[in-house]
Amino acid sequence: MRTAGLAAAAGLVAAGCGQASAATVTSTATVAAVTALARPAVPALAWKPCDKGFYCATARVPLNYSDPRGAQLSIAVISSRATGPGPSLGWLFFNGGGPNPQVSTMSRVYPNLPAAWRERYNVITFDPRGEGYSTQVQCYPTEAAEGKVIGGLPAFPVGAAQETAYYQAYAKLAAQCTSTAGPLLYHDSTADIARDMNLLRKAVGDPVLNYYGQSYGTLLGATYANLFPSTTGRMILDGNLNPVAWSTGDSQVPAFARLGSAQPVMNDFLALCGQAPVKGCAFSAGTPAATTAKWDTLLRLAGQHPINLGAQLGGTYTYADVVSSVDLGSVSQWQSSAVLLEQLWTVAHGGKVTAPPVSSSGPAPSSPVPSYYTGREQHLAIECADAPNPGNLAAYTAAAAENTLAPTSVWDSVGCATWPAAAAQDRYTGPWNRPTASTILLLANTGDPNTTYRDSVAMSHELARARLLTVDGYGHTTGNNPSTCAIDDAVNYTLTGALPAPGTVCQQNGTPFPAS
Repeated sequence: MRTAGLAAAAGLVAAGCGQASAATVTSTATVAAVTALARPAVPALAWKPCDKGFYCATARVPLNYSDPRGAQLSIAVISSRATGPGPSLGWLFFNGGGPNPQVSTMSRVYPNLPAAWRERYNVITFDPRGEGYSTQVQCYPTEAAEGKVIGGLPAFPVGAAQETAYYQAYAKLAAQCTSTAGPLLYHDSTADIARDMNLLRKAVGDPVLNYYGQSYGTLLGATYANLFPSTTGRMILDGNLNPVAWSTGDSQVPAFARLGSAQPVMNDFLALCGQAPVKGCAFSAGTPAATTAKWDTLLRLAGQHPINLGAQLGGTYTYADVVSSVDLGSVSQWQSSAVLLEQLWTVAHGGKVTAPPVSSSGPAPSSPVPSYYTGREQHLAIECADAPNPGNLAAYTAAAAENTLAPTSVWDSVGCATWPAAAAQDRYTGPWNRPTASTILLLANTGDPNTTYRDSVAMSHELARARLLTVDGYGHTTGNNPSTCAIDDAVNYTLTGALPAPGTVCQQNGTPFPAS
């Protein structure tokens, strides 16, 4: 009805364009009224104090942006206020990746953001639709019920029997979601989330979106920048996905496998460990070649028999557990990962260990326990909406065989193999090069195991206006593996708009394995 009315009104305007008749004025007003009805309403944010110093609100947004005045969803929002004495620069939106809930971790993440951002910006984030305190995708009544289907699966399957069981378990999850998740399952893409973010930008009254996104947050930022290029402000994307490979790459290769492999970073882990003394890397065998051979032997032994460290030290490690045990994403954890590998090596050769691995950065801070459903389908709903994936088991088996040290990323996509095709109806597939109001700053570690440096280079070429700042170092995102040089450039950009010089390369603060 609204479309027909708009077409009729437009026809009246065209017919009367020769003079400013009363009919023309009336029809112009009709067009304006119908157009206004077709736009989503800007949500009103009723901020309330929450979480010891923050402010929380709930925004109402359209379920389906093709029907903006139809069914609505709730989006949970949390913010801080600029702490500095001077004038605020407005709002800085933040997404730490995943796609994961953001509200419940804000109190932990916020203190680690640069002081200048906290002083000059109101920092804001929100739980993406489908997750956290926002309206959820939920396929089972409880997490325990979902756990009966996928809860006992290994980190990744090894062998044909496990691969078949893995595939069938996720096929059962997909069938359950198709039956019970409801209409949100079909409007849960990153493009939908970007449109939600644009409404939130309007709700806080900022003319442009200033934004810092990590990992998945880079895809969200790039999607926003191409849907709303004229309102893209100072945007930093850290640890970038390749948006073309992700959204329109070879559908017979799992999405994460299209983004590259962690194998080169694991090779560097072993080489650097082998160059360091045992004091610097507990798993060192004296040379890179000997340390790599030691790793290969450990994997072979774990494949023959699981290695039991005892309950205090993490229990039994299968082959999949050993492969997954090295935290390549955090350089600060490389030394403790090496300690764990040495303990596994000792026990696999009949020895005993008594002390737990010692983290080089101290115990990880505890995260708040969320009071909401956290099923696996919430992550899959966004991933499967955004990226094509193969439907046959053989494609995952083949991709895993080519990614022997990063099979988890391959099998992370198997949940999309039988996901309902209609869930992709809001998928954004480009263009990715729409000219934005501001140049986007990209940050990338050369040794990022999750979103490879190659992906960040690709992002820099795909975006119409982008500047790549390279960090010579390891780990997933510069935000989680700091470089003072990169942080200074990022802060300067957000405060002044000034970009680092083309080709800038910064050094990382941390050292994976100290030489002494």
